[in-house]
Amino acid sequence: MDALITYFENMPSLHRSIFLVSGLAFFMMLETAAPLFRFSYKRGRHALLNILFTLTTALVNLPLAFLLVKASDWTVASGFGVLQWIEMPLWAQMVVGLLMMDFIGAWLIHYIEHHVKFMWKFHLIHHSDQHVDTTTGNRHHPGESIFRFTFTALAILITGAPMWLVFLYQTLSVILTQFNHSNVKMPAWLDNALQWVVCTPNMHRVHHHYRMPYSDSNYGNLFSFWDRIFGTFKKVDNTKLVYGVDTHMDYDEHSNAWTMLKIPFLPYRSHVEYSDSENLEDTPDAQVGSA
Repeated sequence: MDALITYFENMPSLHRSIFLVSGLAFFMMLETAAPLFRFSYKRGRHALLNILFTLTTALVNLPLAFLLVKASDWTVASGFGVLQWIEMPLWAQMVVGLLMMDFIGAWLIHYIEHHVKFMWKFHLIHHSDQHVDTTTGNRHHPGESIFRFTFTALAILITGAPMWLVFLYQTLSVILTQFNHSNVKMPAWLDNALQWVVCTPNMHRVHHHYRMPYSDSNYGNLFSFWDRIFGTFKKVDNTKLVYGVDTHMDYDEHSNAWTMLKIPFLPYRSHVEYSDSENLEDTPDAQVGSA
């Protein structure tokens, strides 16, 4: 445990980049070996577009990163936050800290982005991808980074998270995001087992369906608990999913970087009203990736 803390306390920036790149490479190989959907798309161009948004997001996050360090250092020095108020062993600090960081810094802001119009216009860039794969996890409008940063800072303050815990959380977040967006066909028994604790591809893909109410479900990032607790969990037959956002299905609006960068500053488009309802609910004989 001490070695883990020491490593993440002093984690070099290069190592964070290695986690990002190696994670992408690993899950892209899995997608090639065992894809759920066999997309007819230019995979390289698709990946480059999503990585471009990763880089623009990094440009926003880089100058703000020192604020997260300052927030963490202040909570520890001032004895502020849950982990500073309640004495507990290190392993419990890690578990409680990760749970709180994930809820405030990921699940809560994600839920809010779907229900506040001006924030949704930034977040829909992520949802506009019609070929969801591991690179989609890194596809975010740079403006959305401000929302995410604000809630991450809030999570650090409320949690009282030391810097090692912040770096551990961010590393796990990168890996799990790439995992649960990956276009991998997993055995049902494995996905179902993991789904009781973490967000799996079968769980998160539902959130990328092109129309409501499925796009307003399964908001989780690391842990699956929050969607079960707050009633936003849905389990469906993944093979019935159609990716994208029903208000922005035109090619230029999901495949042109300049057009997508401008979308948050254009008039809001209300969700499409449908005369029919969908039923994608999962059944025992329609399990995706059953072995």
